[in-house]
Formats: sequence, C-alpha cells, structure tokens
Amino acid sequence: MINLLLSLAAGAAVAILVKVLGFSLIAGIIPGTIVFLAIFVVLGRRSFMQLQAVVQAVQAELSSMSPTNKKEQAVKKDKAISLLENALPLGKWQFLMEGEIHGQIGMIKHLFKDYDGALASFEKASQRNYFAKAMQAAIYFQKKEYSKMGESFELAVKHGNKESLMWAAYAWCLTQLKEDEKALRVLSRAVETNPSDEKLKKALSALQNDKRLKMSPWEPMWWQLGLENPPMQQPQFMGGGRGRRGFMRR
Repeated sequence: MINLLLSLAAGAAVAILVKVLGFSLIAGIIPGTIVFLAIFVVLGRRSFMQLQAVVQAVQAELSSMSPTNKKEQAVKKDKAISLLENALPLGKWQFLMEGEIHGQIGMIKHLFKDYDGALASFEKASQRNYFAKAMQAAIYFQKKEYSKMGESFELAVKHGNKESLMWAAYAWCLTQLKEDEKALRVLSRAVETNPSDEKLKKALSALQNDKRLKMSPWEPMWWQLGLENPPMQQPQFMGGGRGRRGFMRR
C-alpha cells in the first residue's frame, strides 16, 4: 500500500509540475503515468528483494538442521517462523505480500505437524498460494472435514492448474473416501487443462480401469502434503520458485 501511495504521489507531482510550466494538466498525464509506473515497479522490486532475503535466511535455517536431532529441529523451526513473522510489516508496503508470508509460515508449521497452527496461518494466506491451499486441504482431509477439504482443493487447482500434483492429490483424497466418480471427474478436468501431462493421463487411465491411484510420480513433493509417509520420517522442506509452489512463490 505504501509503495502505491508513494508512486501515486510522484506521478501527481510530475503532472502538476507540467501544469506549472505552462502546459495543460492533460499534457502532464502521460509523463505522470510513466513516472508512477516506473516508481511502483522499482519500489515493488525492492520489497520483493527484502522478502527474498528473508526467505533465503529461512531456507538456510531449515536446510542445515539435523534430520535426527528433534531439539535442533524445533529451534530452527521457531527461528524460521520468527524470521517470517518479523517480515510481516512488508505487507504494509506491497499488496499481497502479507498473505504470502502467512502462507509460508503455515507451510512450515504443517511440515512440522503443527496442524492447528498451520490452519490458523492458512486462513490469513493468499488464496493464490496453491501449495498452501493443498496443504490446508490435506489437514481438512485428516480432520474428516471433507467439505472444507473440497473447497481448499478447488482453490489449489484453480490457481495451480498447471501443477499436476494439485489435481492428483485432490483425486487421491477422493479415492480414499470411496468417491471414485468424483475423482474421475477431477482427473478428467486435469487432463483437459493439461493435455500433454503424461502423469495425469496415466493416473486417469488407472482409475478408469479400476486400479489404485499411485502417487509415486509426484514424489518427493507429494510427501510435503503429509498424506503418506516418506521412506524416512523427517521434515521434507523444499524451496521453489513461481513454477513450483514449494516454499516461495514469486
């Protein structure tokens, strides 16, 4: 929000300056708009870089923890969450950033099996964070709140429709509930949206032939949802960019 206000103020100042110089106010709209857009982009990038630095620090904490030392894991988890919480004021500067941070906090809590804490964070998270929505759906599945599970998965596949894991996880949960027809409809939508995705095609074919839906093609990201256990029990934490909604999205 602050970035927007500063950009608007700069654009308005340029437009007024053009007027003071003897031109019409309309003549100042174009340079004023250019200045507004340029400053908004620069300030937005600055806010993003500030958050990116926090994310890198969080990833360093979590990637350096011992897979067997529970005490160390707890300390590093708390430090990682604290780093993100301290970054929440960035949301006053840039739109959507606060919701993104809450999503990252929720994912960390989920990975460390603090499911109630994760749900509280996910409620404040951006709905566009499809991996966070899938984790939220996974928690609702485990809590047997199936209506909320479906709502969360629908948001996950809406905003992450090119990420096949979102569709496959949705269908997997439905098959566990003996809702095979609904699972088939989900995978049909998935294949229609991603016609070249061979993993989704094979998953759809398996259900059409009354075979079990196997999630191995989506490992290790599948394990992050906590619906099946990996071979070795330890927190599975994956960074990521815009294309893979693990930890950071933009």
